[in-house]
Amino acid sequence: MTATQRVPSIRTALVVDDEPHVVELISNVLTSEGFAVTAAADGPAALRRARASQPDVVVLDIGLPGLDGYEVCRALRKEGPVPIVFVTARGAEVDRIVGLELGADDYVVKPFSPRELLARVRAVLRRSGAPEPPPMQRRVAGDIAVDADKREVTLHSKRIDLKPREFDVLWLFVRNDGRVFTREQLIETLWGFDFEGDPRTVDVHIRRIRRALGDRADRPRYIHTIHGVGYKFTSSAD
Repeated sequence: MTATQRVPSIRTALVVDDEPHVVELISNVLTSEGFAVTAAADGPAALRRARASQPDVVVLDIGLPGLDGYEVCRALRKEGPVPIVFVTARGAEVDRIVGLELGADDYVVKPFSPRELLARVRAVLRRSGAPEPPPMQRRVAGDIAVDADKREVTLHSKRIDLKPREFDVLWLFVRNDGRVFTREQLIETLWGFDFEGDPRTVDVHIRRIRRALGDRADRPRYIHTIHGVGYKFTSSAD
């Protein structure tokens, strides 16, 4: 599984966990950053998909049906140098030591910060020696331009001010034009799945972003409410 076998412009990841909501969270975090993601829910499926897709990185749970994560890691290590990041609820020192000695490149304990996980995935990819394409840090969606490096938003070429979390929400939306996010997906992706606050905090942030964009909830141009589901962003009027 060498990096030279893959197209360098697209990063691929295999996410392995038997909990669907964890797979969804990790997949959302990675796909929102441009990764192409495949998933598996047990050890044998993880090995089959790793061999078929030759991912750039494997994000791997330990407690898996069929073969546990340790066995999957051991098997993958015999076949090639693909970076492996354990993401597991097993936080004891002995578990970390075993995972790292088996060849894992990093070890993240649940519950985890989505941003930290993404940073760790990028770090192991850098350490692997494979050239990493620079992430696209500026997006234009209709009349809106968002620059993640400068954390600036302009509307009709005029700068608008957003609070840090509001910026994060808008940046996620702009990178996923047309995609519907539930409140739970937004919270897990941006706040982390250990968030214990009121889920309606998402609605508060959406209202503030709409106000800053001059977007009306009853006649939205950019942020649309999908009743009973969540929200989606579109760069032009429907």
